[in-house]
Amino acid sequence: MTVWDEVVGQPAAVAELSAAAQDPSAMTHAWLFTGPPGSGRSVAARAFAAALQCAEAGCGHCAACHTVMSGTHADVREVVPEGLSINVALTREIVQRAAKHPATGRFQVVIIQDADRLGERAANALLKAIEEPSPLTIFLLCSPSDHPDDIPVTIRSRCRIVPLRTPTPGAIADVLVRRDGIDPDTAGWAASVAGGHVGRARHLARNADSRAQREMVLGLPLRTRSLGDAFAFAADLVRGAKAEASALSEARDVPEREELGIAMGGGGVGKGVAGAARSAKAAERDLEKRQKLRNTRSQRDALDRALVDLTAFFRDVLAAGSGAQVPLSNPDRAADVQRAAQEWTPESTLRRLDAVLACRTALDQNVKPEIAAEAMMTIIHTG
Repeated sequence: MTVWDEVVGQPAAVAELSAAAQDPSAMTHAWLFTGPPGSGRSVAARAFAAALQCAEAGCGHCAACHTVMSGTHADVREVVPEGLSINVALTREIVQRAAKHPATGRFQVVIIQDADRLGERAANALLKAIEEPSPLTIFLLCSPSDHPDDIPVTIRSRCRIVPLRTPTPGAIADVLVRRDGIDPDTAGWAASVAGGHVGRARHLARNADSRAQREMVLGLPLRTRSLGDAFAFAADLVRGAKAEASALSEARDVPEREELGIAMGGGGVGKGVAGAARSAKAAERDLEKRQKLRNTRSQRDALDRALVDLTAFFRDVLAAGSGAQVPLSNPDRAADVQRAAQEWTPESTLRRLDAVLACRTALDQNVKPEIAAEAMMTIIHTG
């Protein structure tokens, strides 16, 4: 089993990347992985990084492959934005580290997940590094697309683009059974309703709360019978997103604060304690700020998953109403889809779909989630 087995449903991309890892003439210093959410952009980038560090171009068994894939390799830095954007200070830190000579590996590799979150100043700082790279530095950027709204043209033009496609339900089900040990029936169901998102399929298959949340969300369009329902359900959506984010934050925040306390010498006595205490307070404030930003991002992501589910539901209603012979995004909700297609006109379904898309846009523009959700649910009610 090689590192490429981790990359689901992307034979063309795997062929291109594995060839580059084996042939120096096919290499370049900057790569841009694009594709829809769940297509495995960061997984493909990580597998490529492992192949670059491996003497056998990604055997999957050596120390280099294991440490890269587990995120512990000394010369592979993976940047996962926890806030709403990647700031210039973090980008400069990344660039400085990337310029160093590899400690144990063949290259210094920097993987930037969600590179579309680079702010303008951060993008400019990264551009300078990509324009004049160290010969042993490789940048791997991950973004939904290479559109200028996601990645500046100046950066895109200096990268080799690797487009990824949405994996098929069959490919996703196979990896859930083979790699995660999930029973075939559950894996097949999760793959069929995950919209081509491998991580979402795995989460649905394993997590009962996630399945319950999806059921609640997909039931909203037909359960919203009054304006009071619309406001109540909007509050439920936001409350559910906050609860999910809080549970995630609790699991991460407390250990981080404890680790910081130990690192800053908490409880120490003697000379220099006062100065250390001041430094510790500053570090605590910085950690609290980062944790707050991460929690906000987690809330937005949780709410966005609900909006994606609603988008898929209204898409199914339009397809069923038009008689299109296409697979449903939510085959387990076929009865609700048919009922909605009979009750609503195509125009009213489109208005509901537009309301969901408008809500996603509003959240991206930092509109308060409660207000964005209420506006959406009002239109879902009235059609």
